[in-house]
Amino acid sequence: MRRKKIRVERKLSIFEKYLTLWVLVCIVGGIVLGRLAPEIALKLDSLSLYQVSIPIAICLFFMMYPIMVKIDFGEIIRAGKTPKPVLLTLFINWAIKPFTMYAIATLFLGYIFHGFLSGTEIVKSGQEVQLWRSYISGCILLGIAPCTAMVLLWGYLAKGNDGHTLVMVAINSLMMLVLYGPLGGFLLGVNAMPIPWQTILLSVMIYVALPLVAGYFSRKWIIKTKGIYWFKEKFLHWLTPISIIALLTTLVLLFSFKGEIIIKHPLTILWIAVPLFIQTVFIFTLGYTLARLGRFSYHDAAPSAIIGASNHFEVAIATSTMLFGLASGAALATVVGVLIEVPVMLMLVSICKRTCYLFEECHLDLPWCKRRTLIMAETEKVR
Repeated sequence: MRRKKIRVERKLSIFEKYLTLWVLVCIVGGIVLGRLAPEIALKLDSLSLYQVSIPIAICLFFMMYPIMVKIDFGEIIRAGKTPKPVLLTLFINWAIKPFTMYAIATLFLGYIFHGFLSGTEIVKSGQEVQLWRSYISGCILLGIAPCTAMVLLWGYLAKGNDGHTLVMVAINSLMMLVLYGPLGGFLLGVNAMPIPWQTILLSVMIYVALPLVAGYFSRKWIIKTKGIYWFKEKFLHWLTPISIIALLTTLVLLFSFKGEIIIKHPLTILWIAVPLFIQTVFIFTLGYTLARLGRFSYHDAAPSAIIGASNHFEVAIATSTMLFGLASGAALATVVGVLIEVPVMLMLVSICKRTCYLFEECHLDLPWCKRRTLIMAETEKVR
């Protein structure tokens, strides 16, 4: 006799339900902390290894571990047998995104907002450059650094295929090691761009490899000693809020480090944010549309589009600092990337979940998804 599967609708926790509000509170809180206690922010910011902030690395580990431990690693093997989402992500990240970022940043910062961005600065090499060119350089460094850490959180919140997300993150990390330097050098118009090998390798190890290994072995040990029921009903229930708490703590730290820059340049932040926002939405729309045309399941389409839209701002900030200096316009542009990243990605996650009915294979227990599916079924009957 076949057992009937009972689907339990998962209710959003208070963290997930009001996540956008918590994000904004933490951004403001971080800026206030940086203003009221700058010595604490400076001390924490100085704790770094190869430009990788140790406090943020710790927070990102606790952000990633709860996601990694939930992954059934059989999903990764199955994901490897369906290469289309991986190929789409690689195409968008390396053949499209760097060049559209350059084009959109040049259009807005070099032409439309050019009158608001007058002035020059002396960069780290001693060369005098126009500010608007420096801002474009920062945008380029964001555009050639696809996300390899926080995208796991965005994919999880969008209820995507965690196995596919992890495979795509791993491949993008390897591609970044090979293509980051040549693409950056070409688009920045320099002969030899210093490649932050240590920063890239260390960030991939801390943000992806370490939580992956910890998640794999702890999952295996817990299931073996406590059983699958205890793992799913007890352990994961206790663990779920940790990713969100770690994300919010990361934001407080980031904006306590960079809040002073944001306060000093409020209008400049706005001008830089416009092309970054347009680029993010454009790349997401392109990836999501191509996934729809390629007949992907929703659970593969959502992370495919999200990975293309998201940026690895840690590497971009480190590279801009190495090339142009901490006080440069390029470094400021990468900080703006941090400022808009989380709210915009949360918006795109919400769009994914509200449009999941557009895909043939979708198994989300969401009210609007059920209603749309019912309406579409009734429409088919009428026809």
